Amino acid sequence: MTSKPLELSIDRMETPTGQLFLVTDQDGALRALDWTDHEDRMRRLLLRHYGEPVMTKGPAPASVRRALEGYFAGDAKALESIRWETAGTAFQRAVWRALCTIPAGETLSYSGLAAKVGSPRAVRAVGTANGSNPVALVVPCHRVIGADGSLTGYAGGLDRKRWLLAHEGAAFKERLAA
Repeated sequence: MTSKPLELSIDRMETPTGQLFLVTDQDGALRALDWTDHEDRMRRLLLRHYGEPVMTKGPAPASVRRALEGYFAGDAKALESIRWETAGTAFQRAVWRALCTIPAGETLSYSGLAAKVGSPRAVRAVGTANGSNPVALVVPCHRVIGADGSLTGYAGGLDRKRWLLAHEGAAFKERLAA
């Protein structure tokens, strides 16, 4: 017996950092959030986590939109009110939960995140899980930076990461060109 495919609604929202896709389930939980210029990445993550979900255009819950609007208006804690759900491995979900413990305005290194999930030697695996986060921004993978305090990779692009961290008041270093 095969299970029924997950039914998801997809909406768009303009932000100061570009247009976002908001993907929610029938219960209003956010299942994916990504910038529209990274649609291929978002669809790959949805396929990996949920098989072939049924995607229809539809409005995201007002509470999700209000929280995101609040965040971009300056309330960095507004994202904490968004209910999200993900699939993924147990390790990935542990990393994503740990990301949510990094307060707005603060950052953590990959090694610090690995220690936080109880796997201090799994820095690369933590980095891979961080990069596979389907609910970017809400699960704040942008708050993870290099051990030296510098900006490192971000699926949404380093310019967005820089903007988001500055918006939250977080300290970071710019890498100098070689």
